[in-house]
Amino acid sequence: MKASDLMVKALEAEGVEYIFGIPGEENLDLLESLRDSNIKLILTRHEQGAGFMAATYGRLTGKVGVCLSTLGPGATNLVTPAAYAQLGAMPILMITGQKPIKTSKQGRFQVIDVVDMMRPITKYTAQVVSGDRIPSTVREAFRIASEERPGAVHIELPEDIAAENTDVPILKPSVVRRPIAEYKSIKAAIQMIENARSPVLLIGAAANRKLTSKMLGEFVKKTGIPFITTQMGKGVLDETDEKFMGNTALSSGDFVHRVIERADLIINVGHDVVEKPPFFMENNGQKVIHINFETAAVDPVYFPQLEVVGDIANSIWQIKEAIDAKCKWQLDFYTDVHDAYIAHRNESENDNRFPILPERLVKDVRAAMPKEGIVTLDNGIYKIWFARNYPAAMRNTLLLDNALATMGAGLPSAMAAKLVYPNRPVITVCGDGGFMMNSQEVETAVRLKLHIVIIILRDDAYGMIKWKQSNMGFDNYGLDYGNPDFVKYVESYGGKGWRVSSASELRPQIEKCLNEPAVHLIDVPVDYSLNDDTLNKKIRELSSQL
Repeated sequence: MKASDLMVKALEAEGVEYIFGIPGEENLDLLESLRDSNIKLILTRHEQGAGFMAATYGRLTGKVGVCLSTLGPGATNLVTPAAYAQLGAMPILMITGQKPIKTSKQGRFQVIDVVDMMRPITKYTAQVVSGDRIPSTVREAFRIASEERPGAVHIELPEDIAAENTDVPILKPSVVRRPIAEYKSIKAAIQMIENARSPVLLIGAAANRKLTSKMLGEFVKKTGIPFITTQMGKGVLDETDEKFMGNTALSSGDFVHRVIERADLIINVGHDVVEKPPFFMENNGQKVIHINFETAAVDPVYFPQLEVVGDIANSIWQIKEAIDAKCKWQLDFYTDVHDAYIAHRNESENDNRFPILPERLVKDVRAAMPKEGIVTLDNGIYKIWFARNYPAAMRNTLLLDNALATMGAGLPSAMAAKLVYPNRPVITVCGDGGFMMNSQEVETAVRLKLHIVIIILRDDAYGMIKWKQSNMGFDNYGLDYGNPDFVKYVESYGGKGWRVSSASELRPQIEKCLNEPAVHLIDVPVDYSLNDDTLNKKIRELSSQL
């Protein structure tokens, strides 16, 4: 068969449902092979949008998301999604085209070394030099992309290789079982937890796996040990639970940091060094147990005393089964912290001023969404308030990026979420700056007839940087811009646009949009003026009283 047909069959064998992307002339054989396949091509308006969609598909399903581009400029547009997936541990395969490698009729027109370009930001990158190599190359790419720690892989399929004939059979995926932790490390962890005075559970990005979530829930139920989360660990356990002590959204001085300071043992599950440190270790007698798929990367602020390395779900199960749940841990202080955190959150969430405050926005979005609803975030200062104030009740219901922290991913992520979960409500919250970086994908969403709600937080500036500029003592300069009429903008693509003029209008408008299938956009003026040292100072003052 033609090599491009073999490529598609290899992708089908891996269970690929969608390929997101923009084909070029170097992909035409592959495009023709896709025509009669079981794989659906999702044509996007920019390669970045395709890459973000593929990465989010991988994040939500655990399967490898696939995106496609041509050579040269198409391939370079995948660099940011590659880094996004690699840092965020999202399994993704990028397929790029290339000019013929056996003969050349155009010199080096549009030709760059894409394989070498992708090497520093992927787990694996390879050029297919023969049709016979397609099955092994595809199988290896999928294996590497999906094994812990997941990430980005890349295959370059040159135009002449795609067109040649081959009779090599495909390779079917093999069954892999992850190794489990050594019993001695499990026993040592149990002893440390039982001997602790005030243990606390910290849940990070690598704990965001279905079975791990289940085992952690059983562990907390049996022991009563409270838990905190990193930004990318949100929703692994139900954050409406009274044992939830908060999220490490702010760098220091928040209520959650009082918990960390008081704990004499931190059970750190799924820590990922890509996230900003959720706590700083000091040589003060506080101990840390590192439970993860891989060993700890030690640095000046993280040097755990015990490492439990292996399948996380199995490790937690073993500890849960053998631990004495009747230990006399001192946990009353944590309850006081939880109550103070909730009281402060409620105070700021009920502010009616307009333009709206981020805390009020978070409350209204949470109130409008069922627990299984999915909120995706672009990158901006509002991300901190969603991480801190939005109680995620289920895994992968608040999708934020605390790894690459790129702008422009919020809308494509929402589109991918709706494809994966068509029966769940999906909202994306974007700053006006981040939205405009991939706003053209509104056309893709309308074309696909997706029912999503886009909330634009409009402050007519790169607000987060402007805020930091002021806090560092600089005069505001170079960060203000103009915006289109967002209502007319989305309507020009065939969507529906709305504008709110008071804080009280927001929640009813969100609920209306969630009940009417369409691509909706809500223009919401936002006020970041309280995100300065006044608000942070208040949090520090209140938490320090505990």
